[in-house]
Amino acid sequence: MQKMINNSSPQDWPEPIIRVQSLSQTCIDSIPQRYIKPLSDRPSKNTSFETTNFNIPIIDLKGLYSIDPNEKASTFKQISEACNEWGFFQIVNHGVSHDLMDLAKETWREFFHLPMEVKQQYSNSPKTYEGYGSRLGVKKGAILDWSDYYYLHYLPLSLKDYNKWPAQPPSCREVFDEYGKELVKLCGRLMKVLSINLGLKEDYLQNAFGGEEIGACIRVNYYPKCPQPDLTLGLSSHSDPGGMTLLLPDDEVHGLQVRKGDNWITVKPVKNAFIVNIGDQIQVLSNAMYRSVEHRVLVNSHKERVSLAFFYNPKSDIPIEPAKELIKPERPALYPPMTFDEYRLFIRMRGPCGKSQVESLKSPR
Repeated sequence: MQKMINNSSPQDWPEPIIRVQSLSQTCIDSIPQRYIKPLSDRPSKNTSFETTNFNIPIIDLKGLYSIDPNEKASTFKQISEACNEWGFFQIVNHGVSHDLMDLAKETWREFFHLPMEVKQQYSNSPKTYEGYGSRLGVKKGAILDWSDYYYLHYLPLSLKDYNKWPAQPPSCREVFDEYGKELVKLCGRLMKVLSINLGLKEDYLQNAFGGEEIGACIRVNYYPKCPQPDLTLGLSSHSDPGGMTLLLPDDEVHGLQVRKGDNWITVKPVKNAFIVNIGDQIQVLSNAMYRSVEHRVLVNSHKERVSLAFFYNPKSDIPIEPAKELIKPERPALYPPMTFDEYRLFIRMRGPCGKSQVESLKSPR
């Protein structure tokens, strides 16, 4: 595996960056060839369940704090089953202010509606991805996704660079400091539940991530209107490389799809819920008892979408490997140790590639 990793990130993109938001405004009837997916990857060529009664699990977290042991046990069980069967679930009564959630979304929507010359001041590079971007991966000639984004480090503090944070809208930095603080607390609570459900000490996963020295970053996704949504994707199929993701979705415009077996399930967001998903690092630590799951994003011909992904990750230089308590003669360690920095660089060079990234790390048998 070490041979697959180059020790440095490329300094610049292989081709000039074109903002998808600009294309959305000028491409009235069709999209450029660079965004047309192969037939096998197009939304219209895959079975997906759109029925109103089919959705990822929705879990009320108030049971975690109940004095009724049965209610508490039931909530733990629901989270365990969701991790085992889906890798994705929605949470309500999670303790984060609904007003703060709405403010965070609207603040970033305002950013994406600023004049292009203002946004371009924050253009990113593949060196760190921080800032205003429009592609993932550095392969020349790659088929691109129909989306723009803004990516920021939140933790550790040594990587938090306010110069990369937008000065407009004026409230952006203050709102995101508060939002990040609340989501770090929520992730910490969920990590304890996952540890206990895996049969580990409640602080095991947190400590494996580096204790108080975890990493966290934010990617705000902007999916402009698309004249040919059946030919492209807002975000190609992938699993999340980090530990755990909390997504604040656009609850008015559906777009996220989760793979379940051979089918794609369209997630129907619940108002004021977060969507939680397991990342590759927890798959490794749990020795694949919990698995990260492929997901992708569809686009819409009538409406734009904004969503906020908060990534809760291990400290970048700690080797991540299966928990020794979860290694048995009948279930040997499936993955060799690798730091998150090494894994992230591997991912960034290749861009979204389904589940092939984490599967390629498996130890030979």
